[in-house]
Amino acid sequence: MSEVQAWWESKLLTEMTREEWEQICDHCAKCCLHKLEDEDDGTVYYTNVACSLLNSQTCECTDYQNRRTLVPDCLQLTPENLDQIQWMPPSCSYRTLKEGRKLAEWHHLVSGDKNTIHAVGKSIKGRYIDEKQVDDLQEHVVEWPLD
Repeated sequence: MSEVQAWWESKLLTEMTREEWEQICDHCAKCCLHKLEDEDDGTVYYTNVACSLLNSQTCECTDYQNRRTLVPDCLQLTPENLDQIQWMPPSCSYRTLKEGRKLAEWHHLVSGDKNTIHAVGKSIKGRYIDEKQVDDLQEHVVEWPLD
């Protein structure tokens, strides 16, 4: 008997409905961390400083529908701009699927539990500082989001 392929493995990201697209997000919230870009070589550096709209327990935006109005530099990830957003960490589920890899065992679509990502330490839960508490982002550069 052959194994049935999961819907996220049988579709390209560009073929997904809006609802399916949203389900791919693993809620790691690494995209909500502030990043710094070296103007000379384009290198992106992650900080441990997150947007103040982030829910510290779920790693979800507290005002997802209005986030781009409230935070004008918040980038909306879409199938069309995924190639252009070089700052997505290697663990990002969108990047994972785009690169032809399988979703990680801790992803909620695989594990069946949205808390698995937090339990295994793959989200930023408990590892970040709210942007309202920080004056200089350069003092908060970290490498762990790229793990």
